[in-house]
Amino acid sequence: MAAEQPFAGRALHFVGVGGAGMSGLAIVCRALGAAVTGSDRAQSAYLERVRAAGIEPLVGHDAAALPSRAELVFSTAVGPENPERAMARERGQAELHRGELLAQVAALRRCLAVTGTHGKTTTAAMAVHALRGCGMDPAFLVGGDVRLDDGTVANAAWATGEWIVVEADESDRSLLRIAPEIAVLTNAELDHHSTYSSRLDLEQTLRAFLAGAEQAVVWDRPELLALRDGPVTPFEVPAPELAPEGSRFEWEGVSVRLSVPGHHNARNAAAALAAARLAGADPARAAGALASFRGAGRRFEPRGHTESGAALYDDYAHHPTEVRATLEAARTLGPRRVVAVFQPHLYSRTAALHREFGAALALADVAVVLDVYRARERPEDHPGVSGRLVAQAAADAAAGRPVAWLPGFDEAERFLRAELREGDLCLTLGAGDVDELAGRLAT
Repeated sequence: MAAEQPFAGRALHFVGVGGAGMSGLAIVCRALGAAVTGSDRAQSAYLERVRAAGIEPLVGHDAAALPSRAELVFSTAVGPENPERAMARERGQAELHRGELLAQVAALRRCLAVTGTHGKTTTAAMAVHALRGCGMDPAFLVGGDVRLDDGTVANAAWATGEWIVVEADESDRSLLRIAPEIAVLTNAELDHHSTYSSRLDLEQTLRAFLAGAEQAVVWDRPELLALRDGPVTPFEVPAPELAPEGSRFEWEGVSVRLSVPGHHNARNAAAALAAARLAGADPARAAGALASFRGAGRRFEPRGHTESGAALYDDYAHHPTEVRATLEAARTLGPRRVVAVFQPHLYSRTAALHREFGAALALADVAVVLDVYRARERPEDHPGVSGRLVAQAAADAAAGRPVAWLPGFDEAERFLRAELREGDLCLTLGAGDVDELAGRLAT
């Protein structure tokens, strides 16, 4: 029984169980035998998935929700003032950071961990898809939805194979808790300014992460390869054939066809395939499996059409490089116009990168900028920082193309309903709740 349910006898209470990462971790821990409870501030699709797994979460935060014998699991987004965390301290109950628990789960199997500023979720999802396509049935914990080959959608699963694929988060350095057998580094740009003081600080963290792995798969860039001392497999796709239906490229003598657009997704696929081969997957079979990959949740995800016939897509892009790559991918679909609706995420990131965001958004034919999604930050700690900084930077770079500063969803929805036409492609972009706006616009 211990081998089948290694967490039997543990009680775990997840504060913020409706998050993409936390919900998956809760589901897997229950599968491992733990008694699992949790809470979140609001209803969400992930809470419905948690309920379907047999966990009944509380909507709202209440000290009384914390079972007296449970270990409390929290993410970086949940501060010490949370009433359930305060109760745990008062009672002397153990508090466990999400990253520590993820490391405990990852240690139960041979671990393939994906990190990087951009592309973690898609690359990890592609690795899961490739391994499943080779009959290897990996467990996985990914920070977004994986569309499985059996038609289901999941962000986590405990399975029968010897491998587990995890997304290793650099945003709070929690990746350093994981000791993978195979580590994948997709790229490295300074993104989390409240965590890292400089690019050098970030690189030192990534170097430490790679040092803990037996094998590493790293984007073929000198500055990234220099972060790895030990066996390394570089990956790159110099010139994929890009088309509205996806892309095609050669990898290790194997033809790879993807139905997800963009050069960046071709690179993600090359990274996933290199990692899958190191894990023992047959290269040709793994590459063939990716032909049916339909993308990860909130990664250029189709959301239907507006009443006027404009195509809707939603993407988690929250860094200038991601915004630029997503807009370039949208162009490959050949729309009449690309309309970008961007919700900045975090005041610290907006303050540091508003000019870069503006330059990226200037690639759109029409840009709409919403106000900042605050997440774990307080606006009073960042005076003068709002989405208007991004809108102004976009207007400065747009060479006369329309840029609208529309802080709230209601005013943005009115503008977009009047603006969008058949043949347009409208992209909602950001790591906050901007996907709700896409849902409002869809017929």
